[in-house]
Amino acid sequence: MTMTDPIADMLTRVRNALHAGQKRVDVPVSRIKVEIAKKLVDAHFVESIKVIDEGQRSIIRLYLKYTPDGKPVIRELRRISRPGRRNYVGTAEIPRVRGGLGMAILSTSRGILTDREARAAGVGGELIAVVH
Repeated sequence: MTMTDPIADMLTRVRNALHAGQKRVDVPVSRIKVEIAKKLVDAHFVESIKVIDEGQRSIIRLYLKYTPDGKPVIRELRRISRPGRRNYVGTAEIPRVRGGLGMAILSTSRGILTDREARAAGVGGELIAVVH
């Protein structure tokens, strides 16, 4: 069976692993998912990532991050633009998530960027997800 929204599948796997208290989660690899995972690591929402090449079934292993009292660092991880309803924003409409405490992830002409990077570069694009 083909998957219609692999990015939403990745975000759902991360959400489910966080709710279950898992230390890591495996996701099928793709270039865009690796870039999204790197942005999560850069923003300190995820501890680290590792791309594991197992021939035809390569995976991205995300090591999840928790607070000292055991609560997940990621409180919300939500897909915005979906295959049935694409959501494009210009530079002026890029949302500030939780007053700057969170992060929006955009797919732009310059690649996958966070909301801050897109504002600094002066580009808009497809609003993929928000994280806080």
